Amino acid sequence: MSVFEEFRARIVGIVEALGAEGLLPQGLATAAIAVEPPRDPAHGDLATNAALVLAKPARMKPRDIATLLAGRLAADGDVEGVEVAGPGFVNLRLLPAYWQGLVRDVLAAGTGYGTLAIGAGRRVNIEYVSANPTGPMHVGHARGAVVGDVLASLLIKAGYDVCREYYINDAGNQIEVLARSVHLRYRETLGQTIGEIPAGLYPGDYLVPLGQTLAAEFGDRFLDAPDADWLGLFKARSVEAMMTLIREDLAAMGVVHDVFSSEKALHDGDAIDAALKTLTDAGHIYEGVLEPPKGKLPDDWEPRPQTLFRATAFGDDVDRALKKSDGSYTYFAADIAYHFDKYRRGWPEQIDVLGADHGGYVKRMKAAVKAISGGHAELDVLLCQLVNLMANGLPVKMSKRAGTFVTLREVVDEVGRDVVRFIMLTRKNDASLDFDMAKAVEQSRDNPVWYVQYAHARARSVQRNAEEQVGVAVPAAGTAPLHRLTHDAELTLIRRIAEWPRLIQGAAEAHEPHRIAFYLQDLAADLHALWTRGREDDSLRIIVAGDPELVAARLALIEAARLVIASALEVMGVQPVEELH
Repeated sequence: MSVFEEFRARIVGIVEALGAEGLLPQGLATAAIAVEPPRDPAHGDLATNAALVLAKPARMKPRDIATLLAGRLAADGDVEGVEVAGPGFVNLRLLPAYWQGLVRDVLAAGTGYGTLAIGAGRRVNIEYVSANPTGPMHVGHARGAVVGDVLASLLIKAGYDVCREYYINDAGNQIEVLARSVHLRYRETLGQTIGEIPAGLYPGDYLVPLGQTLAAEFGDRFLDAPDADWLGLFKARSVEAMMTLIREDLAAMGVVHDVFSSEKALHDGDAIDAALKTLTDAGHIYEGVLEPPKGKLPDDWEPRPQTLFRATAFGDDVDRALKKSDGSYTYFAADIAYHFDKYRRGWPEQIDVLGADHGGYVKRMKAAVKAISGGHAELDVLLCQLVNLMANGLPVKMSKRAGTFVTLREVVDEVGRDVVRFIMLTRKNDASLDFDMAKAVEQSRDNPVWYVQYAHARARSVQRNAEEQVGVAVPAAGTAPLHRLTHDAELTLIRRIAEWPRLIQGAAEAHEPHRIAFYLQDLAADLHALWTRGREDDSLRIIVAGDPELVAARLALIEAARLVIASALEVMGVQPVEELH
């Protein structure tokens, strides 16, 4: 529990006590009561809106309620001062002893500090990456991979039961194009002149090894054979090879999925029929003709009788087609079946991390999940905007190996996995991101990865120097003389450390893993600032000759900050460094 949740619980208790005493109406709803850091630190450590949200149901003036709350809070043994501000906010300033105790809590919990139980074991399925198995991953895929992977770790940290899933798009025209592209490389291996790669096929050199493998295995058996003899085989072997490549690319990023689901398996089995029957039985499918929508026509609109999903009943703008004119299912129908399959596997809370080009798909899929689960499942969709890859401010040239894009592996090999993962979270997923490969490895404050890693390494350096110079090590939680931590610069760092559990809760509930990167930069800045002030003011030096107790107290504080940095980096899948060279 964070300090904010702890004091919220205390304030709710006060409201209930005031109700029992007849000073407030009994049974007031307290769900909207919040405790947060005040916008201006000069106003205190905590601020609550309790009086404002209770005023209307209590039929009282907010400041009258605030005065009642302030009187009770002033008697709290952890509170140093209380102020009623503005229309009825209550600001609190806590005693240094409270903050000192928080350092003890962090030392005792280690990197487990901030681990919460708010998820209460609720089951959440996160589908992310799901790149078409037609080639190696490009740098744009890295963003969705990191957002999905870190969100999964974040939710686990908050107490959820999480499944990481990858949906293999192994049905559809792109797989036939892949197989034909591989057949071209197969023919090339056997000595045929293929010339320039025809338009519409995949030109990348990454298909050459697969063509060679198939040539070694089958010889010239399929050289001049009709399509029916080799197309199915080449499809299967191509998807298998590309998924091996994709798994290797993901592993280089530290991304490992729990489940891989196949679109082809949905089509080959009865999953789509079963899903549509469920919708039909519930009255959500009908035969009709869609009205031509205003503006740009969607791809699935046709002026003919169609099998339609009543998406408008669940918040979509128009009803959606489930079958094409040739009688085959639309992509949307297969996606309904896939999400229904996830629901039946026991995942009522679902999150899809998709590229920005899927923006038009969000409403219909949310509608479908709500309809097919009878309202028992919920879908959230995170859209990842483009990544602009640059070097020294200039666009990076395309990859020869991939043919049309810069591969993820090339970027990871150039700057390192940890750098890629961190930088992908330096902007919210729905904002475009500039990834400058030169700046990504620069050792300066302008590089957030280096700045945070430097803070962790600096903490380790201070600890080593303290042992070597004055023979003082980081004390155990129960023996740390934390009463010596009284300077405002020290308390400022502790307050930042105290935000970590609240950050975990807020980021998990909002599905916003980028908040961790933002928080880490603030925490690193506070740690660096404390160290810098020690260089300017001898009284704030961490290693002070002749006062081992003060050194131990400050080492405990530095260790608490380091543990939180390590904990946050762990959630991000980034390895903290012990020293920088």
